[in-house]
This record gives sequence, C-alpha cells and structure tokens, in this order.
Amino acid sequence: MLIENIKKHQKNLRACRKCKAMIPPVITCLPVASKIILIGQAPGEREGDLGRPFAWTAGKTLFKWFASIGLDEEVVRHQVYIAAVCRCFPGKNPKGGDRVPSRVEIQNCKTWLQEEFELLEPELVILVGKLAIEQFLEVDRLVDVVGKTFRKDVDGRLVDIVPLPHPSGASTWHVMLPGKDLLHQALSIIERHPAWQALL
Repeated sequence: MLIENIKKHQKNLRACRKCKAMIPPVITCLPVASKIILIGQAPGEREGDLGRPFAWTAGKTLFKWFASIGLDEEVVRHQVYIAAVCRCFPGKNPKGGDRVPSRVEIQNCKTWLQEEFELLEPELVILVGKLAIEQFLEVDRLVDVVGKTFRKDVDGRLVDIVPLPHPSGASTWHVMLPGKDLLHQALSIIERHPAWQALL
C-alpha cells in the first residue's frame, strides 16, 4: 500500500508546473519505501535527459562516498529515497554554474517534500549541499555542521539529520582540510546509523 501511495505521489509531482522559470521534466527517484531520505539541491541539466537524480558528475562522487560505507549506487537507488529542495532544473546562472532557486520556487516544492516525510516517516535525513542544509538547519559555514548529527523535529517527527557537502566537481571543499576530515566523520555517522545498518 505504501509503495502505491508513493507512486501516486510521484505521478502528481511529475505533473507539477508551478514554477515558470524552472525547466521540466520533474526528476523523481524510484518509488522506494525507505526510512532514509537523501535531499539534494536541484537537478542539473543532464538529469532531465537521464531521468534520475544525481545522474552525472556529482552523482558519481556521491555514490563513491556511499560505496566507501558499504552501499553501491544500485543499492542506494533501490533502498534510499532521493529527493531535492527543487525537483526541476533551475537553468544556468549567466555568471556561471546553475541558477539558485528563488524562495518562491523552494516554497512551491516544499509541499512535495512534506508529503514524502508524511508517507515515509524517515529516521535518517541526509542533506547534500548548503541549499539543502539551509532548509533544516541554521548554517553560515559548512565546517559548523558537516561531521555532526542533529536530532530535530520535522513536521512533528523526530529525525536524525546528517549534512554532507555538495559533491560537485566545482567545489574543492570536500577534498581539502578540514572538509576532507569532516566528510569522513559525516560518512562514519551515516554508516553507524541503524537505518543505514539495516540496508547492509
């Protein structure tokens, strides 16, 4: 029944066209009944063609991180619910990189994420990148949050939140100190979490 509800939710989500500046298609993960939600920022321009989240360079890095703590890409895609702050490609920033979604766009997409929390009742929330982290935690600098666990009430439900840096090739934060060590700490926290252990 839960899988059917997730499929129905994703069908409605894929039909969403609230944000005129966003570039469809809406990207969704597999309909996974998981106690782990991974929340990214927004799809890149390649994800639309490939039809799945984290399908390009950043995804390769992200799934290498997860392979280092016991789960390869296929297992993660079939056992972890992968969401995002925004589900459509925001388009390019004229100054380089992808455009950061507006507050209105983030708010429009938030209702889908809230519904996913209600459906899945997650125990572990993995936040990937500063935009995702900012939706749940007060953050000025990644060094203040990466490598730590935050127990937080999200829509009336206590969850463990573990922030990760964004695995973008454009960022050097996670390959230089202290980012490299903090990333390792964060991955160790995820690996030890009961919801992750249940998938090993």
